[in-house]
Amino acid sequence: MTEDDTEPDETSAETDGGTTTQQEDIYTSEGRGKEYRDSVYYEVDNDSLEEAPNTSTYPRNEGGSSFRITEMPKVPKISHIVGPSAIMLGASLGSGETMFWPTIIAEGSWGLYWAFWVGVLTQFFINTELQRWTIATGESIFGAFNRLSGFWPWFFLIFGFFQVGWPGWAASGSEVFAAWTGIVPRAEWWIIGVISVAVIWLSYQAGPVVYNIVENAQIVLMFVAIAFAVVLVFLLGTIGELVNLPGGAVNFGALPADDDFDIATFLGGLAYAGAGGYVNLSQGVWAREKGYGMGGYQGRVKNPLRGSGDPEQISEGYTFEPTETNLKRWKAWWKLTQQEHFLTFVVGLLIVATIAMTISARFAGGQDFGGDGVTMWLDTIIPALGGGLGSWMLYALLFIALFSTQYAITEVFVRNSADIIYQKVPSVGANDMGRVFLGLLTVFALWGVLIIAGSGLFGWSQPWILLVIGAAAAGVMMWPYNALTIILNTTRLPEHLQPGWGRVVAMWWATGFFGYFSVLLIGAQLAGPVAGATTPALGTFNTSAAVIGSGAGGYLLWVFALVVQVYTMYVSGRAKLDASGTVEDADEAQGFLA
Repeated sequence: MTEDDTEPDETSAETDGGTTTQQEDIYTSEGRGKEYRDSVYYEVDNDSLEEAPNTSTYPRNEGGSSFRITEMPKVPKISHIVGPSAIMLGASLGSGETMFWPTIIAEGSWGLYWAFWVGVLTQFFINTELQRWTIATGESIFGAFNRLSGFWPWFFLIFGFFQVGWPGWAASGSEVFAAWTGIVPRAEWWIIGVISVAVIWLSYQAGPVVYNIVENAQIVLMFVAIAFAVVLVFLLGTIGELVNLPGGAVNFGALPADDDFDIATFLGGLAYAGAGGYVNLSQGVWAREKGYGMGGYQGRVKNPLRGSGDPEQISEGYTFEPTETNLKRWKAWWKLTQQEHFLTFVVGLLIVATIAMTISARFAGGQDFGGDGVTMWLDTIIPALGGGLGSWMLYALLFIALFSTQYAITEVFVRNSADIIYQKVPSVGANDMGRVFLGLLTVFALWGVLIIAGSGLFGWSQPWILLVIGAAAAGVMMWPYNALTIILNTTRLPEHLQPGWGRVVAMWWATGFFGYFSVLLIGAQLAGPVAGATTPALGTFNTSAAVIGSGAGGYLLWVFALVVQVYTMYVSGRAKLDASGTVEDADEAQGFLA
């Protein structure tokens, strides 16, 4: 496909800074840019495109098919591409931001706030690095992991199910809705849960392109949640709690006392200082569906029940020649991606979560809820408000946050799993993606109904326990994929597409950060619930937060974590050094945080 095939004739281009004929080769027109609001797809004839050779100029393709060479699409404005991060924000609101972290702060203190904002910023780097491969090649991150080893997509699918396969957000949101409206007794929350799962399934039938449906719904929920949170901090008079933020924000390394340290809940909070786990892996898939960078050449998943026409092409990756124009477009796309994620995801999280923490600290500070955020809100904080508008808005905020998270979680599991099946099952082609997606959506919805109904009718589990299971799985999962992502983006991408050194170091930090807390959780589970007090062999896997004082098996876990960290740093650092100077004019697209 030529540039004329992807872009209409234009005399000027609309950039974030205004109209300029000098940049018309970089930025797209206002009209074409607006098309991104509904996601875009540029159809291309793969047979007419040259295959990229295995040279330093193009991504390495060992373990997969060759990349096809075409042009990097022109760049729209940030207002045109808001979407993937809004879905990610929706996936975050009902977990760490309104449940885990407000509970952690209430039971502990503002001194733990450092871990929240560090976790959010860490996830900013993780999520945008997960998008890098997609923007550069049009492939999903699962396609990229499959090029490293066919083991990894299956690993993340299985682990992803352990994270999001438990409809704890629908369950908790339903309990909140029942307590709020009284439409059913609170003990019969499962009825609302079943209805909410059905509503989510039905919403996917609202349009032909399934990504657009989810994006539009989540953007609305995001704006309502942020607006309610801002009003509540003034309405409930908790703005004074913000004076505790500076001290807590710089209280690096502070952890709860050992007697109060529930590592599963704390790791869940770290994983959910943002979306976490399997959810983060969707960021690249959503970027592809939206049409970011080379993802614009990949087709979108359509709903076969809507008679949406022929399926759009989903194929192996694309790449571009590092010409001056393409390098400038890449740099502009990368800048735009970071802006969209920071302004939507990071700022949104900081606002909603911090306000929720001010409320929990004010009305529930110093109390012990066993880590149960639902109990904290419904049985302590809301009754303390004495009814009125404040109670009503808080109920609404909690329900919106939990419902938006379950909505996004459903999307995450179905879309990620469909993409993995496409990567790993040869008989599944692009024409089958819509049917695979709809089939997984239906099975996942029925599974959610089964778990929710069983929880309510037979007492299989409490809603909060479902959230803790998912959160802990999310935190452990982030350890390997952080390492894999930085290795992938340095060893398989050419110099001009690689992350800058600042981002490399940030991903080293992310790998070590989640590795540390994952080892604490694994050790705690092996030495406690898994082993039992009468099984000293497994009890030796006890791990101490200070490392010193761990059991013999615990020290082995720490050594394993150290090996993973050293290997990750060596391989990615060596690749960065080896790539230096291999692509002419690569500095056009490079930078410390590129």
